[in-house]
Formats: sequence, structure tokens, C-alpha cells
Amino acid sequence: MKKLVFILAIAVFSLYSCNSGQAENKKNESAEKSATQVQTVADNASVSENSAEGGSILLNKNVFLQKVWDYENSPQEWAYKGDKPALIDFYADWCGPCKIASPILEEISHEYDGDIYVYKIDTEKEKELAAVFGIRGIPAFLYIPVKGQPVMMSGIARTKEDTKKMFKDNIDKYLLTSN
Repeated sequence: MKKLVFILAIAVFSLYSCNSGQAENKKNESAEKSATQVQTVADNASVSENSAEGGSILLNKNVFLQKVWDYENSPQEWAYKGDKPALIDFYADWCGPCKIASPILEEISHEYDGDIYVYKIDTEKEKELAAVFGIRGIPAFLYIPVKGQPVMMSGIARTKEDTKKMFKDNIDKYLLTSN
């Protein structure tokens, strides 16, 4: 395919998200710490992707280029590098809906451990990655099947329960049924 095509889907749920224009006003808000751990990946560190405990994986640009897509060498063609489907959460610490989604995604990462990767990208630290995907509002979620084109969605549902159901439905629809 000549161009990277992203399918924008509208969830059945009522969604809300932070507008990236609000970032300047909210940068100084303190981030709530998730009760669960996020595995941080350094530039040259290896990821324990077969971990028995699961958990989301924080990506930086270098690891993204190695594990997900090397857009620098093939900018016109999507070529996923992973061996199982992935869900990427584009977030910022100041974003209220992101704070709601984070522990839910951590639960999802454990429930689907071995079936999918759950990655996180901090849009404040990884501005280039956010720009590559045209992220203008967060939270935004990229569902990446092993084969085929990824699907981008943004926002969360009105309740935590509906948000978790939304993630599970989208994982089943876009990641696990296409394998």
C-alpha cells in the first residue's frame, strides 16, 4: 500500500477525551500513580515480552522503531514488526480520561497476557510518535493486528465498566478475530 491508512472508527459508546490544546493549562497537574506497575523500556533494554505477569510496556521512539514500526525507513508502508497483536495507549499524565483508562488497560494487559501486547506512549515525552499518528486528542488507542492495517480510536466510555467492555470488544473485533 502506498499510504499508511488508518481507519477511524466511532465506538458505540459515548466517548470523551482530552483535547491536546489543553496540555499547556494542565501540564502542572500532578499525575496519579497507578496501583499497578508499568514496565519501562530503555533505549537498549530488552523487553520481557514472555513475562508470566503481563503488564503494559512504556515505549519510547527507539523501542517503537524496533518493536512496532520503523517509519523512518518505510514511511509510506505500514509494516508491523510484532509477533502478536498490540494495543497502544497514547496518553499524558495531566489528562483526566487517560488516568481513568490507565488502570483499566493494566487489567486488560494481564487478562490478555500472551495474546496481545499493551503498549503506552507518553505524548508529552514522545511528541514525534504522537505526530506520526496525527494524535490531536487523548487518550487515543491504536489497535494493531499482526497482519493488516491498524485502527485508531480515541476517548473512553462514560463508566469504567463500559470503558473496559469497549476495550475488550475492540480487542476481540480488531485484534483476535483477524489472527
